[in-house]
Amino acid sequence: MSTHPSSLARRSLLLLVTINLFCYLDRYLLAAILPEIKEVFLAGDPRANEKAGWLTSAFLVSYMLTAPLFGWLADRRSRWMLIGISVAVWSLASGATGLAGSFVALLLTRVFLGVGEAGYGPAAPTIISDLYPVESRGRVLAWFFAAIPVGSALGYAFAGAVHHFTDNWRLAFYLVTPPGLLLAILCFLMRDPRKAHASAPALSQKKRSSVKDYRELLSIPSLRINILAQTALTFAIGGLSVWVPTYLHEERGQSIGSSNMIFGGIVVVAGLISTLLGGMLGDRPRKRFPGSYFLVSGCGMLIGFPASIAMLYAPFPLAWVFIFLAIFFLFLNTGPSNTAIANVTPSPVRASAFALNILVIHALGDVISPPLIGWIRDVSNWNYAFLAVSVVMLLAGVLWLLGMRSFVRDSAAVAEAEARHAATASPTM
Repeated sequence: MSTHPSSLARRSLLLLVTINLFCYLDRYLLAAILPEIKEVFLAGDPRANEKAGWLTSAFLVSYMLTAPLFGWLADRRSRWMLIGISVAVWSLASGATGLAGSFVALLLTRVFLGVGEAGYGPAAPTIISDLYPVESRGRVLAWFFAAIPVGSALGYAFAGAVHHFTDNWRLAFYLVTPPGLLLAILCFLMRDPRKAHASAPALSQKKRSSVKDYRELLSIPSLRINILAQTALTFAIGGLSVWVPTYLHEERGQSIGSSNMIFGGIVVVAGLISTLLGGMLGDRPRKRFPGSYFLVSGCGMLIGFPASIAMLYAPFPLAWVFIFLAIFFLFLNTGPSNTAIANVTPSPVRASAFALNILVIHALGDVISPPLIGWIRDVSNWNYAFLAVSVVMLLAGVLWLLGMRSFVRDSAAVAEAEARHAATASPTM
């Protein structure tokens, strides 16, 4: 088998990276203009910050609750068809956000945004994992997940620029809808890798996913640890991504437009470099040190912990340096930790594994953190709110380091099982 990616693999990766870019751009438009949203819909409300936090949580609740269903479908039906429908749904939901005339209507548009992303989330990394071998999977998935910081930053920057030049926050939501619908159409023209590579044993198996699959996935020790660590990470990222722009404006006196563009630039540079570097650091020593994926993830969190505290007390412009470092080390784990999910799960249930991860990390992570941090701010101050985020980052790092041995055993077991199956299914190769 050639180690070079096929034309289908390259085209699939390019389209999925682009979709992921728009996915996170759409998701973080709201966070960038949250002060404006509060003025329009929650003016004078003593619980304004807590309620504003629930706009993100409403999206995440629908996302996490429907992800297992879509993971089940992704292991049985055309993944590209599922992705195309999902991209269309979330693009229309983004446009509807701009039309919202009340807080309840705004809440409902975020619910449908979550449903759309739930159909995409489990299927996309599974397609990539099926198309690329384990030797390069970490680096390739790092490119896919690098769209998270870049797309998030573009969301901040784009919303900030639209607000600055037009003073119309609704326009940003209207403008992202047509490109999303175009990407949805392109998905319908793609071939499912299980059909394109029908001879590959891992892809040719007919899989009937069930509740039993999820129970078996939870019996994998390193997957449980990884999900818990990613939950803590997601709590931290959810809290920071939603509230940092508001914190910079209300607590540190930065203007909405300029701080969003600076923060967006930091997320692009720090997140992109960090995500790609994490993928390489996880892949390269893998043969000599099989626990490298968990090691890179854990060390990133431990180093990022003091930077996240320092950003609260350092004066500007020095505070921007610590914000950069905190974001850099937050994203260092993205490629390795998600590659670890793919490497400890068999291909026929891999979409279900990503769906399970989505359910747990959001249910216990960033569904909780935005309203909780908003509540802490309402009853206390921003420093106490963000200190809670820092402690959770530390917990994530400790969990990944403690799980290295389990990950080595579990990934080796899956590799051996798939090698035996390949040898049995293809005796002439």
